[in-house]
Amino acid sequence: MAKYLISFPGEAMVFPEEDFEAVVEASHAVIDEAKAAGVYVFAGGIDEDVDPVLVAGDGTVTEGTYPGHKVPNGGYTVLELPSREAALEWAAKIAVACRCSQEVRQFQDDPAR
Repeated sequence: MAKYLISFPGEAMVFPEEDFEAVVEASHAVIDEAKAAGVYVFAGGIDEDVDPVLVAGDGTVTEGTYPGHKVPNGGYTVLELPSREAALEWAAKIAVACRCSQEVRQFQDDPAR
């Protein structure tokens, strides 16, 4: 089984404000379904009110992110699944719930872990 990152940028979620609670409920329902299926690893959204920092190997902290790199935001879900096809199926469920397309990325396998 491989782990997959299913994600979207915050600006992709565009819907009327009055639909917010319905989107929250739908997204929580998909996460509950993933937990019940035993494939859930992690899910959450980046807190855009907290600025990112870079921490160097010597402990130096610099405000911001890598030069030229867009600050990540939005929502992230990590699921452990048997196939890419299964990841695409879950991404479609999340896309419906969040009302926006989802990016699917596979984590590299680390045989030592």
